[in-house]
Amino acid sequence: TLLMADLGAEVLLVERPAGGDPARQFPPFHAALNRNKRSVTLDLKAEAGREGLRALIRGADVLMEGFRPGTMQRLGFGYAEAARLNPRLVYVSISGFGQTGPYAERAGVDQIAQGMGGMMTITGEPGRGPMRAGIPFVDLTAGNLLALAVMMALWERQKTGKGRWVHTSLLEAMVFMLDLQAARYLMDGEVPGQAGNDHPVNIPMGAFETADKPINIAASSPRMWAQFAQALGNPEWLEVEAWKTARGRSDNRREVNAAISAVMKQKPSEYWIDLLERSGIPCGPINRVDEVFADPQVQHLRMAMPMRCPDRGDTHLVSTAINIEGLESQVRRNPPRLGEHSSEILREAGYSEDDVARLRGLGVINGE
Repeated sequence: TLLMADLGAEVLLVERPAGGDPARQFPPFHAALNRNKRSVTLDLKAEAGREGLRALIRGADVLMEGFRPGTMQRLGFGYAEAARLNPRLVYVSISGFGQTGPYAERAGVDQIAQGMGGMMTITGEPGRGPMRAGIPFVDLTAGNLLALAVMMALWERQKTGKGRWVHTSLLEAMVFMLDLQAARYLMDGEVPGQAGNDHPVNIPMGAFETADKPINIAASSPRMWAQFAQALGNPEWLEVEAWKTARGRSDNRREVNAAISAVMKQKPSEYWIDLLERSGIPCGPINRVDEVFADPQVQHLRMAMPMRCPDRGDTHLVSTAINIEGLESQVRRNPPRLGEHSSEILREAGYSEDDVARLRGLGVINGE
């Protein structure tokens, strides 16, 4: 929903009157996730609140829900019920473990999925125990996959006139993202382990110390390996029998990495990045987050999106990474206050001022 909101879609955040979206407990999260959206509060435990949601569904292109499987059905808003209200609706569900199966009703969060999906046993240094990734990448991946699925369903609707139910789960997204590591097991029976900053099979590819700070280098193909050895002034590496093949370098990664590190520690990172770039070897610095946003290429790509926040003044949020020529991603709406747009959204759905006042009196909605 954030991807679509940033690029101009009208996204309504339907929240509980009491508390609202849990992201509100952490203002930066709320700003990052809910910018460019409008907020409407509806108490779905009350019939009047459920009727309000029915009115919104009738006029919507997409409904997205993130409850445990079965919750929307119990509220009367499962896919079958929603499709009867609006046959063109694309209905989107995200859960922890899937809509069916032995774990379907379990609650799931990003780190649980990272653990169950194998990620934590292939992340980090060997012998140091399981390690989570430093971002909620399973949450993000599941959302990105669903954004793609929504667009596919909307495109199909152009031909059929009917919507679809599209869904994924954190566990499915995590297993999908195992990618090469999964293929190693499924095809060869090899159980991947932790490789630290090294690529699991391609050598040399990883982080190498220099005189001041480590940098990343990717020189594993035969051509790159030859160029790399020449650039570092060690063409004799190409004659080491055990290092002549990718498999050989992988089997002898400790020796290969030690030889590279001994050379690279003699000069600072900027020297090596300049030399390797001129030699056609992919490489780059390992930046802290503040260094990321100071990087000239990141600044050129405008990855820090400016916004004026009511309580913080001028600030920035991370921008979308999708570029559509002629369409600018920007903060058109500040992250909404809880229920800020309840009245206007319900009026757009056909409610009168008296209807809105009645709902507010019943406590079904709050806000303006």
